Amino acid sequence: MARQALKIFSLAAATSSVYLYGNKYLDPNDFGIIRVGRAIATTAVITYDYLISLRGVPHGSEEYDYVKSQVHLRSAERLRDLCCANRGTFIKVGQHLGALDYLLPEEYTYTLKVLHSQAPQSSMQEIKQVIQEDLGKEVLLLIVKQIFPDFEFMWLVEEAKKNLPLELDFLNEGRNGNAEQVAHMLKHFDFLKVPRIFWELSTRRVLFMEFMEGGQVNDRAYMERNGIDVNELSRNLGKLYSEMIFVNGFVHCDPHPGNVLVKKCPVTGKAHIILLDHGLYQVLTEKFRLDYCRLWQSLIKADMKQVQKYSQRLGAGDLYPLFACMLTARSWASVSRGIDRSPVTANEDVEIRTNAAAYLPQITQLLNNVPRQMLLLLKTNDLLRGIESALHTRASASSFLNMSRCCIRAISRYQRSRTDPLYRKAQISFTEALSLWQINLYELYLRLKGSQLGNWVIALLSWMHRSLY
Repeated sequence: MARQALKIFSLAAATSSVYLYGNKYLDPNDFGIIRVGRAIATTAVITYDYLISLRGVPHGSEEYDYVKSQVHLRSAERLRDLCCANRGTFIKVGQHLGALDYLLPEEYTYTLKVLHSQAPQSSMQEIKQVIQEDLGKEVLLLIVKQIFPDFEFMWLVEEAKKNLPLELDFLNEGRNGNAEQVAHMLKHFDFLKVPRIFWELSTRRVLFMEFMEGGQVNDRAYMERNGIDVNELSRNLGKLYSEMIFVNGFVHCDPHPGNVLVKKCPVTGKAHIILLDHGLYQVLTEKFRLDYCRLWQSLIKADMKQVQKYSQRLGAGDLYPLFACMLTARSWASVSRGIDRSPVTANEDVEIRTNAAAYLPQITQLLNNVPRQMLLLLKTNDLLRGIESALHTRASASSFLNMSRCCIRAISRYQRSRTDPLYRKAQISFTEALSLWQINLYELYLRLKGSQLGNWVIALLSWMHRSLY
């Protein structure tokens, strides 16, 4: 049973590997001899702690749960200290792990959340050292391979080598215009705020941006103090990312809570979402984006044949049930019933956490097989689900309804672009409008059902029915 608990730490390591690719660069400063030595030592101490502390403790007993919680806490603190000591990419990995409330034990996420807003700052000398050092990414990955032989990480190396020079160049980010592009692309969302970048003051190593402040998007207590509706906030965040992923194929892929702030507008009273850190975007190919749209449509409709078809087209092979569970953060039973028809329960959360640790080899195989674009989307999904979990909005169907709208619009736009006859274009537009109207009607029904007014209406209709019969 000690080995089963150790898989929790292994799961964190596996998730970190996705982040290391998703971040598109491995900080050269991370791979000095001292930093590698720290990583090896920390991993060894954590592994030893799990194996020794839980040995001989009866599984399922209160003592086992207490000891396991203490080991989780000690391990999380060691990981936090390692991230702070090694900085660079280690900080980014720690930030990602700290946002996975729905997947990792509370001891890990609570301890690592400090990295979202209180990460160590680097001195100018350290920044120069980051630029000058490049001791080879293969070293750390070879060590990880030795510690976790079930994982195949080496494909990360070539991807990191290819993207490192671009990721370190802020002016290259400027020429790509990520911040300006996403601000223009999503200008119809009046709740979105993107800091302006002062390119005339920026260099390859220094980026000047407009200062904006607010509470972190996962800080529920901040929302309550400032009268911000967490359900509306969650819906708006879902709208942003559904639009980016399904409609535009241009995705901000680092929405950890330190990069997404919220502030109530004193004039309108509406909550503004402030999107920071625009260095990491993924451009989706049209084929990938449309397959991904159709996969999500199939998941929402619980059409298992189509789920299998489009999962396999995206590289999942026979592991498509696991792939569907990873995308939705739901159990296979919930996926089969329809993810918008049953809320997430505490038992399902426990099942997800347990299975995530139990299926590590299969998860690793999937990560090796899916297109590289998918890794960033999986990372983005993880972070968004973590925010929903922190805000207690995971049971809401709103995110799936927003996805449905965007998938319908994206596929309809594609179909119109491939059709010449005007009557056919009109037919596609009519079908699109009808489908969107049905979703709006269903959403209205759900809101009425969950409101006091809706309860009164349902009670009235029930009373009228009994009176007539």
